[in-house]
Amino acid sequence: MLRIKFPDKRKDCEVILAKTKLTDFDILHIESILFKKEKNDVRMKDKRHRSYDIDTICKILAYQKANELNNTQVAARYGLSRNTVASWKKKFLLN
Repeated sequence: MLRIKFPDKRKDCEVILAKTKLTDFDILHIESILFKKEKNDVRMKDKRHRSYDIDTICKILAYQKANELNNTQVAARYGLSRNTVASWKKKFLLN
């Protein structure tokens, strides 16, 4: 897909694709590189039934903490529900 649809963005993704093992967080990063200008309802519907592993959830929450973002901002960044982010914080962060 990268060669056919996005040959101009391949160079931006090479560092991530050079890894021996890709995590869910890496896939999210590649997706944001490829589709950063595309904001439509079809794309948001595709994100409804995603699942994330604990490592990815922790990285998203660490990104939120490091950049001092609220739940709405981090949810918009990763295409999540703000309620999802709030529930992750309750489950994975000990305040």
